Amino acid sequence: MKNKKHTSHKNEQKLQDLGRKILRFMNQKTSKIYNYKQIAEGIDYKNPRQRELVIQALHRLLATEKIKEAEKGKYIVNLKVEGTLTGIIDFNQSGNAYVTVEGINDDIFVHQKNVKDALQGDKVLIITYNFKGKKLEGSVVEVLERAKETFVGTFQKIPEKDFGFVVFDKKTINTDMFISKNHFNNAEDGDKVIVKMLKWDTNSKNPEGEIITVLGAPGEHETEIHSILAEYGLPYNFPPEVEHDADKIDRSINAEEVAKRWDMRGICTFTIDPKDAKDFDDALSIQKLENGLWQIGVHIADVSHYVKPGTILDDEAYARATSVYLVDRVVPMLPEVLSNDVCSLRPHEDKFTFSAVFEMDEEAKVHKEWFGRTVIHSDRRFTYEEAQERIETGQGDLTEEILQLDKLAKIMRQDRIRNGAITFDRSEVRFNLDEESNPIGVYFKVSKDSNHLIEEFMLLANKKVSEFVSLNKRKEPTGNTFIYRIHDDPDPAKLKSLQEFVYTFGYKMDLANTKKVAESLNRLLNEVKGKGEENMIETLAMRSMSKAVYSTEPIGHYGLGFDYYTHFTSPIRRYPDLIAHRLLQHYLDGGKSPNKEEVEEKAKHCSAMERLAADAERDSIKYMQVKFMEQHIGEIFTGVISGVAEYGFWVEIPENGAEGMIKLRDLVDDSYSLDAKNYAIVGSRTGNTYQLGDQVKIKVVKANLIAKQLDFKIISEN
Repeated sequence: MKNKKHTSHKNEQKLQDLGRKILRFMNQKTSKIYNYKQIAEGIDYKNPRQRELVIQALHRLLATEKIKEAEKGKYIVNLKVEGTLTGIIDFNQSGNAYVTVEGINDDIFVHQKNVKDALQGDKVLIITYNFKGKKLEGSVVEVLERAKETFVGTFQKIPEKDFGFVVFDKKTINTDMFISKNHFNNAEDGDKVIVKMLKWDTNSKNPEGEIITVLGAPGEHETEIHSILAEYGLPYNFPPEVEHDADKIDRSINAEEVAKRWDMRGICTFTIDPKDAKDFDDALSIQKLENGLWQIGVHIADVSHYVKPGTILDDEAYARATSVYLVDRVVPMLPEVLSNDVCSLRPHEDKFTFSAVFEMDEEAKVHKEWFGRTVIHSDRRFTYEEAQERIETGQGDLTEEILQLDKLAKIMRQDRIRNGAITFDRSEVRFNLDEESNPIGVYFKVSKDSNHLIEEFMLLANKKVSEFVSLNKRKEPTGNTFIYRIHDDPDPAKLKSLQEFVYTFGYKMDLANTKKVAESLNRLLNEVKGKGEENMIETLAMRSMSKAVYSTEPIGHYGLGFDYYTHFTSPIRRYPDLIAHRLLQHYLDGGKSPNKEEVEEKAKHCSAMERLAADAERDSIKYMQVKFMEQHIGEIFTGVISGVAEYGFWVEIPENGAEGMIKLRDLVDDSYSLDAKNYAIVGSRTGNTYQLGDQVKIKVVKANLIAKQLDFKIISEN
């Protein structure tokens, strides 16, 4: 008898383990419905005996409400019960974390004591519960997938011992990494290093690692820039075999290839780019036709002619997915021989291009469109400043052509705004650097007519290419697989709180429908121009927006007011544009719609890499701002409160965009706490308030280059 009891206990354990395995599989896609065969297949339980066990385990999961039956014999993870969920973990400076779960609006809070061995960006399995009747909280059960295995930190050698630790920024890893002597690899105490995680035993406080690269002394310029790249897993050079592959490319403009293309070399063509640009993705051509219409060509570097699928060059470009623009350098998606030479539409050179050519009337209405491969010859390279000069003064070479394009661009821009596009015209911070890459000045890049001119024609090409693939002659959807740039509608809850907040400043918003929301946002952005609260309200309006991403689902682009939109115009620096070129050519050749899942996977990868690149770019700007402010320690500035948190608030200095922190513990006149609803910090005794958008006088007290952090101190008015 004993034996039987032991067997059933063993069986019980087996079913429990199997239940966990099934949940882990189903949690990979929490919105998907599975039948038992798909589940058995997914966890590799294929023989009849194993399948019988799967059915038993499913019954148990149903009984405990971990899963539910969507319809007879079909199962889905039950997100509504206290149970396990899968998501991506995101740490904050305090060491606490939030887990983002697909299908659930609010992120789930995880206290630092419950994060187990999870690290920033990991995919984790969590169990959720309502703590003391408050909001949903979670604990990490296990790490399903590591976001990365290499990390950047500072090496601390323990004196007199044969081991050391690598110490990290709290947001990356909330513990130090143990390094034994045989894994030092020539690192010295205090070096900034890249460390690879080797293992993390369940009963051990610290993971074990090996130092794989010594970056150099903290605070040194090259060390810090390379640290930023390493932090995001971005490479700073190309493998030799990729460079070799690029060098071998046939760059001749041969007659045989020219014969297959529309030869547009005789038409007036030019580029307009930033003054320091080397990779010219796009050129415009313009000529008046005999029928009285303007023929405008949007010519894009034909990268897909040179970079073929399946080559190591293409694999490398896909892995990078984007060029990264740091303050003092570009980390290109393609080797320099391609990005700045072969593909770059340099003046006075014949180039292969992929073009969208439009016949337009004086009202900017498109009467005819054509897409295909061309060969062009750029007559002139303009900087934005030079083109702007022609728009403003009407003087200089090619003025007539530029003025005509500017006129059409302005009509298109007005139409877009009338049809619901939102115009965020935020100025971007830029630095003047000396030979050693030290910041000697700060200026803001502001969009003028010449920028808008290029932007409007690029938007037109992106939109029309997308519509050409997605709609037939009768304007009905074709269902063809394509890569879209999508931007979902804003989150209604965020819009509502924006509406309530701006009302306190005397601004009104109408949220009745999509069109009214767009009109309200544009009006609001216009009304706050030049006011003290401009930056804050712009920031909050931006935060109410969804993030634009790549997808095979054409849900439209809210911010631009377009139903169909893609990225087609920058294939030198963005991989999605290269995908769009290949797909467009495939359809022009009469090809059938390819596999959607494959393109969707690529779209997701490109979106993720774009986010990483944006974070790295932001970090490099922060680093430069701190470096710039090092020269101003002890000085007093007037700043604007740009953000609030439980532990303090940020102040931005308008003339240079630098942002510093005021810690609540440094405010000695009262005990302050966060009023989240009003974006304010309030004193409990005096009622003294520091609110988002308020002007304050501050003194720069500390500039920490390594943490990329500035500390400010409030200077009282009296």
